Amino acid sequence: MAGSFGFAALGTGADALASGADTRVRYWNLFSGGDGANMIAMLDAFRKANPGIDVKDSTLQWGNPFYTKLAMAAAGNRAPDLGVMHMGRVTGFSPGRLLDPWDVGLLAKYGIREQDFNPLLWRRGVIDGELYALPLDIHVQLCFYRKDVLKKAGLLGDDGRMIPVTSTDEWFDVLKKAKAVQKKGLQTIGLWTNDQNFQWWFFVAFYTQLGGRWFNEDNTEVLFDADKATQVLEFLRRHVTDGYVIPGAPTGEQFINGAPFTWEGNWSVPVFSGAKLDYGATPLPPVFGKPATHAESHAFVLPHQADRGGAANEGAHELAAYVVKNALQWAAGGHIPAYTPTLSTAVYRKLTPQNEYVSAMDHQATEPKVWFAGSTGVLAQDLGPVVVSSTMGSAKPAAVANRMKSRLTKLLASKNPMDGRTAAQGGAVA
Repeated sequence: MAGSFGFAALGTGADALASGADTRVRYWNLFSGGDGANMIAMLDAFRKANPGIDVKDSTLQWGNPFYTKLAMAAAGNRAPDLGVMHMGRVTGFSPGRLLDPWDVGLLAKYGIREQDFNPLLWRRGVIDGELYALPLDIHVQLCFYRKDVLKKAGLLGDDGRMIPVTSTDEWFDVLKKAKAVQKKGLQTIGLWTNDQNFQWWFFVAFYTQLGGRWFNEDNTEVLFDADKATQVLEFLRRHVTDGYVIPGAPTGEQFINGAPFTWEGNWSVPVFSGAKLDYGATPLPPVFGKPATHAESHAFVLPHQADRGGAANEGAHELAAYVVKNALQWAAGGHIPAYTPTLSTAVYRKLTPQNEYVSAMDHQATEPKVWFAGSTGVLAQDLGPVVVSSTMGSAKPAAVANRMKSRLTKLLASKNPMDGRTAAQGGAVA
């Protein structure tokens, strides 16, 4: 069931267990569309394999409505047994107050071991020495390209993939050659120039490529480099000034109609594959030398319950472990499974274009580990529009870079409003 609903729909535990089940696991997620369909298929497979566990799944509205309800439920002791969060939001969700830590021994019982995950990704879920987020995937921003167009422009290698790009000059030379052979009336690249989320994600990727830092290790000092930020902002802006982008154009539709490139999230894979396009997808080009592409992660969490434990808690561990370990269905939606043994299976290796961008797992550009970061978080909402103003030309890149540093300083000095009490009282949610 997609959409938002009130707490009346959440149930009180009085409803009957499914036939033959002796344990119920209540599970909240935010997956709709193709992701929702894939998750339902994975849950159905779990139910078939585990008839003794009744999974009561509910889908809430993506974004802040989901996080608000999850926080209120945890603060009011009405939380589900299992939930999903974006990894970047975990730090701000008051681990230990609104989230309970995973029992790593119990996870090990069901086959989940730290060594089977990318070390950086696993550590992102660890707060104060405890695991609070079990990674399901990483989802990344990608450079989608039309093979039919690039072949005409001489931009495909012998392996049938886009030629490597390692500098801004090489990248704009690629765009110039592609533009020369593309269909008239289309843009050369879809860049989501007026979308605050995409522009922020692109900024994070290229700022990371430059080795840019955000804060010191204990998050007490801003280390944001305005000069490096200006380089990134000028790079993004140039796509517009050089005429490769049509601001406001529907990026996916243009790509399907023959535009050579679009930068999109990996969730567009089912759309483009469904359109029977001859296309490929790579991580965002390492134009500043160091490979890095923006990455977030869906992760399983245990919303706080005052009496957590027993069969429902073990069932939550078993369900999460099952989904994480059986994520080929999830990979079909474009996501890179977090459970690394999946990546070496013959089935995954044959997935295209997934097998072309799996390397993004090793080059993740993530937001800083602070309470105001994460998908649809305060950081993106605050700085995303500022990046758009530079890309669209209403503000100069250097001025925007300085504005970003000033806002980061203000955010770092502010207090996380979601401490487990204010959330229940209707306070702000990060």
